[in-house]
Amino acid sequence: MRTRRIFFTRLAIDAQIGILDHERGATQPLHIDAEIDVAMIDIPRHDGIQEVLDYRHLRQAIIDECTRTHVNLLETLVDRLAARLISQFADVQHVKLRVSKPQAFADCVAVGIEISASRGDLA
Repeated sequence: MRTRRIFFTRLAIDAQIGILDHERGATQPLHIDAEIDVAMIDIPRHDGIQEVLDYRHLRQAIIDECTRTHVNLLETLVDRLAARLISQFADVQHVKLRVSKPQAFADCVAVGIEISASRGDLA
């Protein structure tokens, strides 16, 4: 099966995440890197958005999932995000996600979690 990869690099989102007291009730920045493999049925013939998966919808789903509620762990968030993208978008075959917290530690640029999941993994 041919696939097309849609990717987002360093999508910045303010989210409620963390287990520490100062993280509860406040937001902090997250950076999302996503590679989303979409089944390619046909090559677009009319150069119209209706012929492809509109990446604006993928972006909005990522933002919605990251901001809908407080989450304690990055692991939980990245699992929920992968499951949502695969279940909400029928054409999505595989996702690779990297979610990072750039303000977690002063001595590194970021810390985060990466996951790779395919449609068959969620069955």
